[in-house]
Amino acid sequence: MGQRLVVIGGDAAGGSAASQARKRQPDLDVVIFERGRSTSYSACGIPYWISGTVDDEAALVARTPEQHRAAGIDVRMRTEVVGIDLDRRTVAWRDLDSGAEGREPFDDLVYATGSVPMRPPVPGIDADGVFGVQVLDDGATLRAELARGPVRRVVVVGGGYIGLEIAEACRIRGLDVTVVDRSATPVGTFDPDVGAQIAEAVRGEGIDLVLSDGVAAIAVGTDGRARAVVTASGRELPADLVVLGLGVRPNVALAREAGIPLGTSGGVAVDARMRTGVEGVWAAGDCVESVHRLSGQRVVVALGTHANKQGRVAGINIGGGYATFPGVIGTAITRVCDLEAARTGLSSAEAEAAGYSFVRAAVDSTTKAGYFPGAAPIRVTMIAERRSGRLLGAQIVGREAAAKRIDALAICIWNEMTVDEILSLDLSYAPPFAPVWDPVLIAARKAFEAVEADVRSL
Repeated sequence: MGQRLVVIGGDAAGGSAASQARKRQPDLDVVIFERGRSTSYSACGIPYWISGTVDDEAALVARTPEQHRAAGIDVRMRTEVVGIDLDRRTVAWRDLDSGAEGREPFDDLVYATGSVPMRPPVPGIDADGVFGVQVLDDGATLRAELARGPVRRVVVVGGGYIGLEIAEACRIRGLDVTVVDRSATPVGTFDPDVGAQIAEAVRGEGIDLVLSDGVAAIAVGTDGRARAVVTASGRELPADLVVLGLGVRPNVALAREAGIPLGTSGGVAVDARMRTGVEGVWAAGDCVESVHRLSGQRVVVALGTHANKQGRVAGINIGGGYATFPGVIGTAITRVCDLEAARTGLSSAEAEAAGYSFVRAAVDSTTKAGYFPGAAPIRVTMIAERRSGRLLGAQIVGREAAAKRIDALAICIWNEMTVDEILSLDLSYAPPFAPVWDPVLIAARKAFEAVEADVRSL
């Protein structure tokens, strides 16, 4: 038998690692264990499948088990890895349908178990009718529940990206929806003024927002099913169905039990090549921690973009090549109802926590030339380091064609550009696409003026 690679988890990170390693070493024996019913799928697309915007589950799958197998990869579906023996170099597995059990040897191991939904330790949290939405199987279960009915009232616990996207999906289906979040504004990774605009857009779609109020319990009926969410302030919000949108945590139980080192963030600790420090054991995806290029902190960022890149890096290295993952800067984008919002780098609170002194500038403009049909409002906010003027963070909120401008600013932050350099960028201009002074350039100019004023005041 030749070299054997075992991959735990068949989604973005695991699938990418397996494919890259097999591509570089065609004689490599590769086995993927996946506990779900799908491989290499878009979890970010689940809310749009639930709403009906995407009507075909298969459209969310980038590579099926059959396609992996056609590439020479042995994919074991509905098979859960229940233990890792690092001394014997084996994993223990269990078939979730037949109950069969066994062990599989490995020379190299990729730990790509992803993440699990946060479930606060409150009474009733495990009752029937309470759903987490993390993997494609979760989406299928929730979609089936909504289709079966009768469901009229949905309470979403958590006002982050997924929580609001699920809330909108349920609202599109004609349901009464309430979102509960303990923060003062939804999507707490944005500065409060952007969060306030998001809240306004959510309420404008007929979704109730209960803010600055956490969840104390899930009230359960005599049938054992959730019937209401009870908040910390004592409010009781009737619910036929409860969805948890509180974010996720890295799925590291197997790693911890096996002795694979964890980092300060709670994710698996890896180096730039995705090595865990245990010989022949690699990790990638939502279960690992990354280095934030601005704060220097170890962070867990559960995004398919990073998972695919990290899996690719691990696979290249396993296959005999050389690749590194250079870190993250917190770029994210969402559409909430008809409002787009995006961010990159550090928010004001994050910059302060990281020890930076900074100035902040925000400008209101339009996505196109103001006189052009379809021009829509856009606000661009920049956070720049005092004195140096280096861009530390940016946020964009606006209507259609607003938020993808964040990518230009992500490139600027990645390359450590100053706002002075940014305001001179040769950005494209034509009335259907931007004003003569693009909102990015206007914000950079205002941020540069704030940096200059701060320097003069010293």
